[in-house]
Amino acid sequence: MEEGQNKISGKYLVKIIFYISIIFSLFQLYTAGVVLLTAMIQRTVHLSFVLVLIYLCYPVKNKSWRWLDYLLVGASLTSGLYILFTFKDLVMRVGNPNTLDIILGSLLILLILEATRRTTGWALTIVALVSLAYVFWGHLIPGDFGHRAYSLVRVVNHLYLTTEGIFGVTLGVAATYLVIFILFGAFLTKSGGASVFFDLAFAVAGWARGGPAKVACVSSGLMGMINGSPVANVVTCGAFTIPLMKRLGYRPEIAGAIESVAGSGGAIMPPIMGAGAFIMSELTGIPYSQIIVAAAIPAILYYLGLFFSIDFEAVKSNIKGLPREDLPRVGPVLKRGLPLFIPLAILLYLLLVAKSSPIKAAFWGIVATVVFNLIFGGKDRMTLKSLLEALESGAKGTLMVSIACTAVGIVVGVITLTGLGLAFTNVLMELAGQWLVGALLMTMVATIIMGMALPPAAAYIVIAAMAAPALVKVGLSPLVANLFIFYYTAFAPITPPVALAAYAAAGIAESHPLKTGWAAMRFAIAGFICPFMFIYSPALNMQGTVWEILISFFSAAIGTLGFAAFAVGWLRHNLTILSRAICFVGAVLMVKQGLISSMIGLALIVAVYLVPKGFLFLKERPRETVV
Repeated sequence: MEEGQNKISGKYLVKIIFYISIIFSLFQLYTAGVVLLTAMIQRTVHLSFVLVLIYLCYPVKNKSWRWLDYLLVGASLTSGLYILFTFKDLVMRVGNPNTLDIILGSLLILLILEATRRTTGWALTIVALVSLAYVFWGHLIPGDFGHRAYSLVRVVNHLYLTTEGIFGVTLGVAATYLVIFILFGAFLTKSGGASVFFDLAFAVAGWARGGPAKVACVSSGLMGMINGSPVANVVTCGAFTIPLMKRLGYRPEIAGAIESVAGSGGAIMPPIMGAGAFIMSELTGIPYSQIIVAAAIPAILYYLGLFFSIDFEAVKSNIKGLPREDLPRVGPVLKRGLPLFIPLAILLYLLLVAKSSPIKAAFWGIVATVVFNLIFGGKDRMTLKSLLEALESGAKGTLMVSIACTAVGIVVGVITLTGLGLAFTNVLMELAGQWLVGALLMTMVATIIMGMALPPAAAYIVIAAMAAPALVKVGLSPLVANLFIFYYTAFAPITPPVALAAYAAAGIAESHPLKTGWAAMRFAIAGFICPFMFIYSPALNMQGTVWEILISFFSAAIGTLGFAAFAVGWLRHNLTILSRAICFVGAVLMVKQGLISSMIGLALIVAVYLVPKGFLFLKERPRETVV
């Protein structure tokens, strides 16, 4: 009897979650395209939905404690409704909160911490807890990182009643930009987007040597550009590409590495950049169009480096492509994908030509996706059920990133209240002096470490608040400084020892996680160097004449080829340690972008390519396959 009751209650709970998710998504669509709410109201309603869904979708493991989940749901609703019904009075009490404000503000902080733990694990939760410990006891720390003492009233007032903490720009980004693009991705997927992207990638690259790996490069890049989640992208695309790569001869760790690198790179690929461009624009005030133009060439270089590595590995291991007769043709795929490509074109037109807000553009992109799918969708035409499933999927897809951004709001609130960002800037300046490379290296390490614990968007927001001012002080423009930070948050998921995207790929590939992580770093080596490229060559950010941009791109492209040869150990021949080292030095000189250094670098790479086998090479050249 008790088991039957549990099944019935479980069915009801699934339905409740389903309906709440749909209402949540409809609210987001309504406020994106019909009625714009004030920032505080929008963020409060969004956070209330997120907390309620998290406590329903991520329950306690012990069923006898399930009542606690419902209690937390009630507490989440109470804290949200309190703000909604007393909003005007709360605004007047900023700086002078009453007792109920303090109680409910403290309760909301605890609710956020527990929801963060349930969805993202302990890493981000600990970061938020440490920041709270710092705000209460940091006055005991001597030196630059010490600050004045703050009372509970002052802290809760700052985090709960102002837009500098919980309800600040980080939650604002999640409640507007991120959720609407996650919904856009959900509708694209339900209308056959993943299948079309895969078929298009196979039609274009499946026949080439290492075809399945190049398919992963294309399809994962396209999907990652939209959904912005490296792990989710790897799981979605890798379930298909990784087994195929293994079947054709790629070692398991190599197959997993290629998919994780391809999936992680989508976050830096314009025009959407996993919504990262919109976050950067919101934080810095830099126009969106300027950001995606500056990010275009570095993203191309990232995937060019991966493409070279895939090709070299395929030749080295004698891995052929798939027979053309087994592959889809480009024409039929493009025709089938027309209902998808038109909404994407509308989205780009609204963003780049009409200069619409990203939120409005994504809203009309979703509308166009549904309309064109219903008219021209054919076998991919969505039913009422799939439309509702897209709404549910979009709502659930935003939970983790939204609560992460909310927890980061606590961290950012502590930074702004205590002046930690200024202290970090001063210390970074003291350690690096005026040595730009030192400041860049320290920022890179801090960003990757933070990116191991936080989702890319959240890690970027935290590090940008602390390190971007320091990079600007040593001579970088705000745009370049923020791009530098953003790129390394995108690469953290493929950086051991906590390479989440690589480990997800390893699970699918049935390979050793650390081996897969280190292989991913090798295949992404050009990407790791790329931010330093545009620091020393502004033309790679489209700053300069057409001739300067072309020369810089050519030099950097040869550099990525050299890095790929170094990483894989092949350039027309299998390379020895010495020849790999020469390729690496040549690639670094190409990246340096001076005329003399570029000529020397080019000469070194060409020499390794042309020198007779047996002089700098270890083995006979393997039999090449025809591309």
